[in-house]
Amino acid sequence: MRVLRALGEFMLAGARHHARWELEMSRRILGDRRRLFILLLLTLPAAVIGIAFADAAGGELPRLLGGKESYSPAYYTTTIFLVSILVGVVAGLISGCIGAGGGFIIAPALMSAGVKGILAVGTDLFHIFAKAIMGSVIHRKLGNVSVALAVVFLIGAIGGATAGGTINRLFYELNPVISDAFITTIYSLILGFLGFYSLFDYLGARKAASRQTAPRGTPAHEGAEAHGKKTEGAEMGNLPRRLQALKLPPMVRFDHDLVPGGRGISWVFLVASGFLVGLAGGIMGVGGGFLTFPIFVYVLGVSSMTTVGTDIFQIIFTAGYASVSQYAIYGFIFYTLAMGMLLGSLVGIQVGAMATKVVAGITIRGFFALSVLAGFINRIFALPAKLSSIGLIPLSKEAGAVLDTIGIWAFFIVIGLFAVWVIGTFLKNIPVLLGRR
Repeated sequence: MRVLRALGEFMLAGARHHARWELEMSRRILGDRRRLFILLLLTLPAAVIGIAFADAAGGELPRLLGGKESYSPAYYTTTIFLVSILVGVVAGLISGCIGAGGGFIIAPALMSAGVKGILAVGTDLFHIFAKAIMGSVIHRKLGNVSVALAVVFLIGAIGGATAGGTINRLFYELNPVISDAFITTIYSLILGFLGFYSLFDYLGARKAASRQTAPRGTPAHEGAEAHGKKTEGAEMGNLPRRLQALKLPPMVRFDHDLVPGGRGISWVFLVASGFLVGLAGGIMGVGGGFLTFPIFVYVLGVSSMTTVGTDIFQIIFTAGYASVSQYAIYGFIFYTLAMGMLLGSLVGIQVGAMATKVVAGITIRGFFALSVLAGFINRIFALPAKLSSIGLIPLSKEAGAVLDTIGIWAFFIVIGLFAVWVIGTFLKNIPVLLGRR
């Protein structure tokens, strides 16, 4: 039980850190006119020129970009672009409001709309890379980046991303349905565990709040930030201490400003950690950023300040390498969707973040659990039809279609109601928010 609780905290910390990263990237892009101008330049070809050429070529453009006939949707339309913006808005609302990476709902949303799993993963990775490259300001001047740490970590991350992309492509070449079933299974396991853990965490917090009034304006991710500050000092858990005590050369030194002489970790553990992060990113898309923070802080014993700066540094290369070398060159990226999601998420995450100022933290934790569980239900209900179609379980097509439909409707109803609630809360409290400024 203790191991499961530790794993739940580990995953929760990763989700919250990814949300903070999303918010920081969004603020940097929106706060710089040059970056906004570049974003529009990148978006217009995908939204206008791509659609025009696709229509003129009778839908042949995706094949010129490396697309395959089995992709769905495999064409550019204005509707698809607008829907992608909506998906980005909702993902941004989740990241900004509940303090957990909204990327968890991107793949389920795209797959529910008919996009093949491998295309959803590749598109999400490209969307993360575009956001990282546009929003990042390396923290080198502040001393928050350990280049040595990042470079050794990247050796493993690139290997893991290659393995993850290769696995996805092999399954897809074998049978697109097997590929979808594999990605759906991975998402079901991750979202299921995180969702139920978050639910129990929320129920426990609600029980405690019945004895003491919960403070308003406390986002769920503030708890992670406060917890992270505890790890900024010299204190470390038992696992990081044991790993750092194993002097397997060469050793990588870091945190010189925090501890006299700095801390050191063997390159073996760095490469292994990077491989795990790259593998998750290559398979799930959002998985890389989700794992980096808790691995650095809770496993390797890196201070949270160094972790944040180094993570921003390495995610550009990890997401860039994975999206381009493992997906883009094989035609597994839907550029229109990626740019639409990027535009939508920039707006959604700002609205969501402002809404947290007028919403009780306990309520936000409840919505976090509900949103993750909605993604879990969506994927777990889609899985039987996929397993049946490849002969792994006996199930009629009609029954599989009914289960799939239930999962889709449950997912979009929950996510839709959440989006309406956040936007409504924001609009209702605009005078309060303006007064706080």
